[in-house]
Amino acid sequence: MSIEVRSVTKKFGDTTALDHVSLTFGENQIYGLLGNNGAGKSTLLSILSDRQCPTDGSVLVDGEPVSNNDHALQKLFLVGDQNLFPDDMKVKKAFAAAQLFHPEFDRAYAESLAQKFDLKINKKITSLSTGYASIFRLVLGLSINTPYLIFDEPVLGLDAQHRDLFYRLLMEKYAEHPCTIIISTHLIAEVASLIEHTVIIRAGKILKDCPAEELMTAAYSVSGPAALLDSYLQGHHVLSSNTLGGLKTACIQGVPEVSLPAGLEISKVNLQDYFISLMEEKDKQ
Repeated sequence: MSIEVRSVTKKFGDTTALDHVSLTFGENQIYGLLGNNGAGKSTLLSILSDRQCPTDGSVLVDGEPVSNNDHALQKLFLVGDQNLFPDDMKVKKAFAAAQLFHPEFDRAYAESLAQKFDLKINKKITSLSTGYASIFRLVLGLSINTPYLIFDEPVLGLDAQHRDLFYRLLMEKYAEHPCTIIISTHLIAEVASLIEHTVIIRAGKILKDCPAEELMTAAYSVSGPAALLDSYLQGHHVLSSNTLGGLKTACIQGVPEVSLPAGLEISKVNLQDYFISLMEEKDKQ
């Protein structure tokens, strides 16, 4: 079971949003889809869910083309920023409608989540604030019980408490009902501990596609006196560096040496720092 993206290209006039992208989202894993604004993340997710058609290439869900295929589309659900319900529909009516289109939708669970988030189910969807509109869509996603669950900037407008609640509920769902989860977000530090597999996209092309742990062990940070560090960096693949006074820190691609020159300190690189360093390296090219 998987979602296969086969050499997908998407063009908008003279702009190429996706350039021959090939990916596989496997069964029962949590993926992080990371990239700067305009990298092509939302376009890719829209094509996965058949909300947009690729200019070239195809997407398969469990071996079936997703395009105009209700059987394949019922297996996935995209939580984005669009309201796909009628303007005058109330939250509780939307829950009933979701149950019609997705037989595995757990309405009782959705109503219990609405209580946890203090989401008023008798309110019209269009009257919800930005934060509660996001919560409404998150509740749908957490209750839908499809094999593939996709989140595009899921915590838009949420305060810290509600973001933390969402992450905890997502992990509870994943533990009790394993599925494939794809999270596209700019809040990398908040989701880093959840992600099992990382996909980094830039300017419509895939830069990295590997397990998160593999990504983190393939780089490290070194800091110390600038002159000493500059000497050490010779011959190394430096992703980024910054200097403050006489001290310098560098992010290096590769496996760290067992020992370093006296005066230098080595530390692990977290996912957010690695992403920023990788983007800075590409900016220089």
